[in-house]
Amino acid sequence: MRPISRFGVPPLDELPGDVRARIEEVGERTGFVPNVFLALARRPAEFRAFVAYHDALLDKATPGLSKADREMVVVATSAANDCTYCVVAHGAILRIRARDPLLSDQVATNYRQADIAPRQRAMLDFALRVAVEPATVEDEHLAELRQYGFDTDDVWDIGAIAALFAQSNRLAHLMALRPNPEFALLGRVPRT
Repeated sequence: MRPISRFGVPPLDELPGDVRARIEEVGERTGFVPNVFLALARRPAEFRAFVAYHDALLDKATPGLSKADREMVVVATSAANDCTYCVVAHGAILRIRARDPLLSDQVATNYRQADIAPRQRAMLDFALRVAVEPATVEDEHLAELRQYGFDTDDVWDIGAIAALFAQSNRLAHLMALRPNPEFALLGRVPRT
């Protein structure tokens, strides 16, 4: 079996206390430790920075951007960047947050054909622009999102999530990060 990361993972007992505590907390809550936590832990300062920014962007819901919308951005942009780890992991989270396994699979394979609202389509069109052709973002693209009811903070969040995961996707490719098999069933079958 292929390793979690081509850079290896450190033993938990050798990690700084705060990093180890966060990994253990996630493991207790989810029933397993996502491989990304183990792989990033080899560089504790970067682990802390990445997790803090991730949480600031994804662990909130606003009137204009739900947690499911935020995960949709991650899944669609990660699919465009061919990031298997992020599509599999965040596809599972999207299934849970949207309570719709089919929607998650549709967004992961081709959001343009997914059963989503025009507002969500505009959100993902913009997110993809930021993720794969960021130099083409113009004021008109932001104005288009405002026509769908996204405010300035929502537009920032969409772009920031796309940008963070463009970076995350590239790190996952660098590490050859392997998704946990546990993600495959999350949001598809009831938890026991």
